[in-house]
Amino acid sequence: MAIKKQILLECTNCGTVIDFKEFKGLCPQCGENIVEARYELEKINPTEWLAQIKNRPPTLWRYHEVLPIFDTDNIVSLDEGGTPLIKSHALGASLGLNHLYLKDERQGPTGSFKDRQATVAVTALKEMAVDDVVVASTGNVAIAYAAYGARAGIHLWAFFPQLTPNDKMREAGIYGAEIIKTTGTYDQTKELAANFARAKGLFLDKGIKSVAATEAMKTMAYEIGEQLGVILEDGKRWRAPDWFLQGVSGGLGPIGIAKGFREMLGFGLIDKLPAFGLIQSSGCAPMVEAFNRGQRVATPIETSDSVIVTLATGNPGRAYEILYDYVQENGGHFESASDEEAFNAIRVLARLDGISVEPATGVTFAGLIRMVRQGLIKPDDVVVINVSGHTLPVEKRILGEQWQKVLDLSRASTTAPVPEDDLNLAVSQIEGTLRRVVVIEDNEAAARLMSRILESRKNSEVYLAHNGESGLNIIREIHPDLVITDLMMPDVDGFKVIETMRGDETLRDIPIVVVSAKELTTKERTFLSENTDMMLQKGSFIDDDFLEILIDKLN
Repeated sequence: MAIKKQILLECTNCGTVIDFKEFKGLCPQCGENIVEARYELEKINPTEWLAQIKNRPPTLWRYHEVLPIFDTDNIVSLDEGGTPLIKSHALGASLGLNHLYLKDERQGPTGSFKDRQATVAVTALKEMAVDDVVVASTGNVAIAYAAYGARAGIHLWAFFPQLTPNDKMREAGIYGAEIIKTTGTYDQTKELAANFARAKGLFLDKGIKSVAATEAMKTMAYEIGEQLGVILEDGKRWRAPDWFLQGVSGGLGPIGIAKGFREMLGFGLIDKLPAFGLIQSSGCAPMVEAFNRGQRVATPIETSDSVIVTLATGNPGRAYEILYDYVQENGGHFESASDEEAFNAIRVLARLDGISVEPATGVTFAGLIRMVRQGLIKPDDVVVINVSGHTLPVEKRILGEQWQKVLDLSRASTTAPVPEDDLNLAVSQIEGTLRRVVVIEDNEAAARLMSRILESRKNSEVYLAHNGESGLNIIREIHPDLVITDLMMPDVDGFKVIETMRGDETLRDIPIVVVSAKELTTKERTFLSENTDMMLQKGSFIDDDFLEILIDKLN
């Protein structure tokens, strides 16, 4: 179905307006390549439009009136979009967050949010009658473009930097893409791809990329607003989160998300814009470094020290300036996290919430943990995280070498029962020495989480108490090897538990660990430093270092 509408592109640098059909990849006035599509939004009646959307299939194309397409018959789709918004119970509880939601983009056709970009880009390329396209990618973009290109009959030339996991390149190759692996960085690979396209007279994705990325990513914002409206507002209205978090490299994704929320605000669908949490790997964090210096322009980084190649863009260019302006106007923060923190976060998220993600998303969760500990994100804030990609290409790095226990049952025949001595030996290899831990926490989800973590990492017998009084009763009865307590509880709080234990000769030598989100006064901090063995913010117990310290205390 042909759509009568005008699509204009506005340069984000100088404001020059270009007709979409005449765009050559750069602003003709200043040479900028980041442009935003402008539609005749005044012709859309929000009430009528929402009614139409509800009756359309749950793909991102149900918002086609605000997407760069002229004929819906040209849409190249694999039913992308409409991904679920999942509430995190375990990780949210461990961090003291009451409203942590995961936008599960792993459920896209190729497993990442780049499917959104690919469907819009390939559809636009089809309308432009392009048969061959060149793209530089660290993995997900090339995989998505290859899949959608195969569906549309468009041949893809995919250039990958050196550190791209082989699994990702192979996946792109399965769809028929020409795979070119370079020995350079991502920035060098992009330059090589551009030279190749120019020499061969092929279409380079760079031009359509910024339009497709921003316009496709904004559909995620529309979905989040609609889904939060159902979850938090009983469907009475749409709802923007207080925070939206995403790992960033080039930055076009969050630029698109911002555009989506701005359009919804203009339609009157939401009443505010969210703050942005933009996370980079500390091995390649030009945006974070510029933000910490209070600079609107980022200084390029020539080499990356991060093994997470999908976040290894050393020169974000204008994208950072646009995101910096958004954060200054609407709130937010740029944060970095190490590769080690990212891999730990992947492991924690998988084990606590059953969700396995790629390293770029692991960096996002590591950044979330940092921002919670800094007090930037509050317990009642509504937080949404872009969750993309699967762990499989890097599972060895995450699990390490010793990720399984091997029990030798070779002495057993296929018909005879296993000898009792062998069974006893197998059990003893797994069990070790039993230790007793009392966890006092009035948040039941957080209490169960701590219990699960402790029991999985150490052969411990964990006793749960949901208030100070019952906790003290258990402590007096079993005399545990360790007590972990929250501070803020009704009636008998954590301070009273500590005071009681230290005043009882039979209990005073039991180690006490405090895990709380409470902002401490000087007097309270002094009391705790004198009477406890460790003080940690909520969320700290998901760290390997903390667990190792607990193990030491139990030995």
